[in-house]
Amino acid sequence: MKPTDVPTSNFPTAWEEYCTLQPHPEYDQPGSAYQLAFSDDSFLLRQDMRPVRMQLELMKPELIQNEQGVKSTIVIFGSARILSAEAARSLVEAAEASGDEAALRAARGRQAMSRYYEQARRFAQIATAACAERGRPVVIATGGGPGIMEAGNRGAYEVGGKSVGLNIVLPHEQCPNPYITPELCFRFHYFALRKMHFLMRSVALVCFPGGFGTLDELFETLTLIQTGKSRRRPILLFGREFWTRVLNVDALLETGMISPGDEQLFHYVETAEEAWALLEAQPELAAPATP
Repeated sequence: MKPTDVPTSNFPTAWEEYCTLQPHPEYDQPGSAYQLAFSDDSFLLRQDMRPVRMQLELMKPELIQNEQGVKSTIVIFGSARILSAEAARSLVEAAEASGDEAALRAARGRQAMSRYYEQARRFAQIATAACAERGRPVVIATGGGPGIMEAGNRGAYEVGGKSVGLNIVLPHEQCPNPYITPELCFRFHYFALRKMHFLMRSVALVCFPGGFGTLDELFETLTLIQTGKSRRRPILLFGREFWTRVLNVDALLETGMISPGDEQLFHYVETAEEAWALLEAQPELAAPATP
């Protein structure tokens, strides 16, 4: 027998065995314990099985990203509520037509914030194209939803790159945006596992304006780096005016709540080009040295 003829496994896979199962009329009934454990939804969803479900949420994205060749990511955080320029313009036009002054003020506010969508989209285009040109297997990763997340996936898609979407199940269903690479579109139940996957492959984090969810992701990253639980990597905050209003670093320093130097864990940026200029020299992103 040739080496290539040697079977790869002496046992059938779980999938092969599952596909060949024959029904048993006496025991394939509701309430029966006869069903295979790994195919028994009611068993896997028991409260006692939470540790197993958490392990599955750790392992599924890990294995699939390995199979898809995703080694490093640039993570983009930001609000799901920020609209694209075209969507914001339509909102303003509708408010103008309605004559509702309150609606018009709100629409114009959202239009002003839409510049962040366009900067996120532009940044993802620049980073994806540059990494591809340099032969660096770095892909954009987002939370997979609308707003800034959509902008990041969209920018990568528009220049022919892959991108990751780490969606989360919410009471008001979050739908994945249409620009995520289908093989890299995941859905999580546990926020903790989702945030872990944001950081596991990241070589940089780019944070746009957002609410509680964005702040949660940003502060967890800063805490892990500050405490030495995670290696240091660039963290860029888009929009100094927004972030200095939301995050009073001076007050934290003055009261001793953070140490001198902690304010250097992140940098403010205003444009996609400025952001990429700060990142492109990072070892994981820099052009390979000429032999």
